[in-house]
Amino acid sequence: MSQRPVVVTGGAGFLGSHLCEALVARGDRVVCVDNLSTGVLDNLSSLMGHPAFRFVMADVSRDLPVDEPVAAVLHFASPASPSEYLVRPLETLAAGSEGTRHALELAAGSAARFVLASSSEVYGDPTEHPQAESYWGYVNPIGPRSVYDESKRFAEALSMAWCRHKGADVGILRIFNTYGPRQRLDDGRVLVNFLVQALQCQPLTIYGDGNQTRSMCFVDDLVSGVLAFLDSDVVGAINLGNPEEHSILELAQMVLDLTGSPSPLVHSELPLDDPRRRCPDVSRAKCILDWEPTTSLAAGLLSTLAYLRRCSSLSP
Repeated sequence: MSQRPVVVTGGAGFLGSHLCEALVARGDRVVCVDNLSTGVLDNLSSLMGHPAFRFVMADVSRDLPVDEPVAAVLHFASPASPSEYLVRPLETLAAGSEGTRHALELAAGSAARFVLASSSEVYGDPTEHPQAESYWGYVNPIGPRSVYDESKRFAEALSMAWCRHKGADVGILRIFNTYGPRQRLDDGRVLVNFLVQALQCQPLTIYGDGNQTRSMCFVDDLVSGVLAFLDSDVVGAINLGNPEEHSILELAQMVLDLTGSPSPLVHSELPLDDPRRRCPDVSRAKCILDWEPTTSLAAGLLSTLAYLRRCSSLSP
């Protein structure tokens, strides 16, 4: 194949692997770069050996060894869940700083579009609800979560500096809570935690009183938004997520109803700086990208549950 490839950093991870598959499926050539610190090669099993796909083992915070002109660079490399970034604080900061710089350099060398996978965590524990792109956030810069929050905020600042001063074609995706197949059993995020605990008939852990809210977007919907953004000429930040808001207690009850598990609910101390409410304003994505999520939470949970049962000995 002769067309320039799309480079996906962090492409062996949960989101990145789904994105690689979607790009290949629509006819793109893909170079996936990952150091497998949190990603796994099994996520790419359907692509290995495909003529339009190549895997490169590398740590993007040190080097991004792609020696050919590229069509686009999608920078998704970073630990993404608290259980990952809290034990890899320096690696997380490096992925957001040096990793972003290397990805920007690669894209700029080919005058290619650069898409940064940022996060709703840039909004911190928000005082504005729902969160629009114009909101600047409420982040504790020295708290334990700051290694992720500030790495994404710095990555956004660096990307926009390249846009303003070097003419780079930069788009920033602020990705809200996403779930679906390929999340690791020990991922640590709320829905996979609940599903695994329910399938093992263990107590479902509720942090705090459970009245804090999250807005859950199924991975297929998220990927369709990423592709629409990649193909656009939108500069700057845009939210991607599901604006349907649920309390943690509601999510726990949905999981119990779905699995039929007898698991009780147990309460634990709320982690420091854990957001009380999290819900995206996606009106900009609807208007500019003609995108909005279409998968119901019930349907997405069924798909995720089927995956967890296939990939493990979990019961019932």
